[in-house]
Amino acid sequence: MESRDTETYAIIGAAMEVHRVLGCGFTEPVYQEALALELQRRGVPFRREVPLEIQYKGQRLGTAYRADFICFDRVIVELKALPRLGPIEDAQLMNYLKATDLPVGLLLNFGTRSLESKRLVGRSNYGSRPESVKSVESVDQ
Repeated sequence: MESRDTETYAIIGAAMEVHRVLGCGFTEPVYQEALALELQRRGVPFRREVPLEIQYKGQRLGTAYRADFICFDRVIVELKALPRLGPIEDAQLMNYLKATDLPVGLLLNFGTRSLESKRLVGRSNYGSRPESVKSVESVDQ
């Protein structure tokens, strides 16, 4: 298994544990705090609420995006608590990959009966346009 697969597997495993314990129905900040505790407990390196600079035509914008998490200094993690994920959430994470030039993004949705996760892979140094999107259904019982 490649390093990035091991990394995303560890993050998704921590998210599954949070969802197993809390279930759905809370707001994103609740899941964010619980996930931070679970990542720490599992020894997953992360930074939370990381301000990221956004550029437009080479000029820094005054508006900064705050990543929910950056794990392993290469995986941006965006949390949601929605009835279902859609193309808007995919586009949001694709833009974050493009803006940050990070190679991997995870979209985690705690708003459903079973945790939903999507892994997007960007192409670093090539404009970070996602080269593949893989949906992963995680079933909590």
